[in-house]
Amino acid sequence: MGKLLKFKLKFLAKLILKKYHPKIIGVTGTIGKTSTKEAVYAVLNSKFNVRTNIKNYNNEFGLPLTIIGSKSPGRNIFGWAFVFLKAVLMLVFKNKNYPQILILEMGIDHPGDMDYLLKIIKPYIGVFTAIGPTHLEHFKNLNELIKEKSKLIQNVEEGGWSILNIDDERVSKVSKKIKSQFLTYGFNKQADIQADYVRFSYKEDKEDANSLQGLSFKVNYQGATVPVLLPYSLGIGQIYASLVAIAIGSIYGMNLIDITQALKKFKPAKGRMNLIKGIKYSIIIDDTYNSAPGSVLAALEVLNKIPLDKQYNRYAILGDMLELGSMSVSSHEEVGRKVAELKIDYLIVIGERARDIARVAEKSGMDKDHIFNFDNSDDAKKFIEDRIAKGDLILIKGSQGMRMEKITKEIMAEPSKAGKLLIRQGREWLS
Repeated sequence: MGKLLKFKLKFLAKLILKKYHPKIIGVTGTIGKTSTKEAVYAVLNSKFNVRTNIKNYNNEFGLPLTIIGSKSPGRNIFGWAFVFLKAVLMLVFKNKNYPQILILEMGIDHPGDMDYLLKIIKPYIGVFTAIGPTHLEHFKNLNELIKEKSKLIQNVEEGGWSILNIDDERVSKVSKKIKSQFLTYGFNKQADIQADYVRFSYKEDKEDANSLQGLSFKVNYQGATVPVLLPYSLGIGQIYASLVAIAIGSIYGMNLIDITQALKKFKPAKGRMNLIKGIKYSIIIDDTYNSAPGSVLAALEVLNKIPLDKQYNRYAILGDMLELGSMSVSSHEEVGRKVAELKIDYLIVIGERARDIARVAEKSGMDKDHIFNFDNSDDAKKFIEDRIAKGDLILIKGSQGMRMEKITKEIMAEPSKAGKLLIRQGREWLS
């Protein structure tokens, strides 16, 4: 059933693309894919008819569904019949509102996955965000993963573009193997599109966590320097995503002023460095969508840099980072060293693998009385609720299998808003 379903979706998606000829922007990497496609969408949607992946539809099932414009019916046979009927009707009758541009996040878990997706689409623009030791369980090593992901930018259409993160040395090296035009982005002064002067942005004059509203930075491109405000963003990852959006907006003829105005509407997806009010007037940084070593280290830096009065504490609540293969132990140990280095006040780890974070944090000088271990998020959430105090700043992050959003829901000031603010609140997750 699965193979037949994949074949039908692939067949219909290819026919639809052949009929409507949308320009395709493909986004790959192990870090920042979703934020990048959302930032690009925010910019291009201000000028063009654009569609991007529904939820995390980025695989051999999700990509064709995005092209068709349908949600997955799950196991509902009648739902799938409707999807196929919709696709056929699109082929028979012209849909005048079909998008001019498709922004497609392209995720891979196994060797050959990118080849499969590239048999469906031919990208006009390929984006390679950053690479880290995630999804390694089915790859021999990191180089094999990079090789698979880099196929995207090696296969852009003639006259197309590749967009590369110059700050990631492994990604920037791929530029030597591509034949298309390309732009680089990052904080490196050699980047074609460069970010600088990053600052927290506040709603009021007082610089504290309660008035924090986002990030601001300056972008340098082709001799011009323009300020950018991201009023809903806290993570450096959103700045990288915005740089990609600036690059692609420029390729589509937009000027920097229009692009930066459009970026004010860019909202990170649920579970990605979102500020949420917590109980006891605490503040939560909800980063519970997923977890990888690079993103954890970046999140810890944000936790450390947000201004906080001395009487309040900073909590790092970190779950297992999954799918790291042979790099699991060393990656968790690296996070533990960073927690100790930044002098985070309290560390709470969730899961068996995350115990390596705790072990190395203590070994690196963190007070063992400020470190706590739990097997799962359900066991931890009541303890955390009782432990935190007024004004504390709390980072919550872990791989999706650890269900760290359960902790956020337990300690958020308005749990009735969980469906609106948190990831994985659908019926399929709550049952």
